[in-house]
Amino acid sequence: MLRREDLHKYQEFCVKFLLDHPEALLILEMGLGKTIITLTAILILMYDRFEIGKCLVVSPLRVTKVWCDEAAGWSHTQNLRLSRITGTVRERKAALQKKADIYVINRENLVWLVEFFEDNGMEWPFDMVVLDELSSFKNFKSKRFKAIKKVRPHVKRMIGLTGTPTPQGLEDLFAEVGIIDGFQRFGRFVGRFRDAYFRKGAFNPYTGVVYSYIPLPDAEKRIYDKISDMAISMKSVDYLDMPECVYVDHAVEMDAGESEIYEEMQKDLVVELNGETITSQNAAVLSNKLMQMASGCLYTEDGGIVHIHDRKLEMLSDLIEQANGQNVLVVYHFRFDHDRIRNYLKELAYEPRDIKTDDDIDDWNAGKIQVGMISPVSAGHGLNLQRGGHIEIWVTLPWSYDYYSQTVARLWRQGVTADTVTIHHIICKDTVDLDVVEALKRKSTTQENLIAAVKANLEKGVFR
Repeated sequence: MLRREDLHKYQEFCVKFLLDHPEALLILEMGLGKTIITLTAILILMYDRFEIGKCLVVSPLRVTKVWCDEAAGWSHTQNLRLSRITGTVRERKAALQKKADIYVINRENLVWLVEFFEDNGMEWPFDMVVLDELSSFKNFKSKRFKAIKKVRPHVKRMIGLTGTPTPQGLEDLFAEVGIIDGFQRFGRFVGRFRDAYFRKGAFNPYTGVVYSYIPLPDAEKRIYDKISDMAISMKSVDYLDMPECVYVDHAVEMDAGESEIYEEMQKDLVVELNGETITSQNAAVLSNKLMQMASGCLYTEDGGIVHIHDRKLEMLSDLIEQANGQNVLVVYHFRFDHDRIRNYLKELAYEPRDIKTDDDIDDWNAGKIQVGMISPVSAGHGLNLQRGGHIEIWVTLPWSYDYYSQTVARLWRQGVTADTVTIHHIICKDTVDLDVVEALKRKSTTQENLIAAVKANLEKGVFR
């Protein structure tokens, strides 16, 4: 069992920062130990300084277990009492009634929690709140954001944890910083925030609706200067003896007939396959359709699936075979990816298994799953999978750098025993896949860049 003395110096520095700042934004790359840092600070605030009574942690669903496991894995935090507010309404109510120090709830149930206290005429009991994966609160119009904003005046200490504070751009910081500091640094009005740091990008000249905002030349520096007193940022490679992470692209290619179908879609925004007519109304929808085709299938207007090719599945099976029995984590994007991968690999005598439940995670880390499958949307944040393998294969890459970087960090993080972590990308040549790769390299994931990439290639008449 790990001890307080085992904390790294940078972790102790972060603990002190949280103790000294009632409103704090901890921007730590994956693997730097945000959870144990925060648990240590909570322990001191609760039992040494007596400054807080109850703490609420809001996290992705699967990460709720990580908080409990992490507390139990350190000698100085093992006696903290944690209660997970998950499951059915009855189970959530029972978890709330337990006597605990820290209550951990998945972000999907946050609205229910706030309404539960309101509807029963009860005061908000948590004087400290931790928002794990703060980027989940970047949308100030979302229900979860409005819920936490409603109780924010009753919270003495507010901590935001994230590795990617601006996954979609600097605009995200308005809501993220605002909910932590009570809208002190950037004010309460997003319009004024935009006026101060951005200029209008794409907009409709007839309605005046603005679709995107472009940061002013000095916006990034001014924004980060504004939050420098409440935020601390660190990178994994600067503080950890991390293994090498190698990225390998594997090109596959459609045949002439398949390429012709693809080119017809990107050129005319409409294609007919097997009697089914599939249309694309705008560049963003077109990009999604082209990604589907690059992966091997296409959804029809009524939700059906049209098969195009198996090139990525063939490459995937080759990569698994080359692993020579080593465990492999396969990352899929579309639902049809999931089903096709399972069926294809089963025909080759593999037994792919979804990494969804706590038992799945435990079995993966115990080395019992040769081929694990995850989606970056549902499993990209917080899961510790580094003990089960060091090979990750992306069948389809996402536009979101947040999803991508967080999913890579499921394996490439502190605690991995291999000398090298290998991230494989299966890329379909002469398709939108290449634009996604370039966007990820630039850490550029805004909708504007997505649309710009599609439009640029449409104007050239080809996608790459």
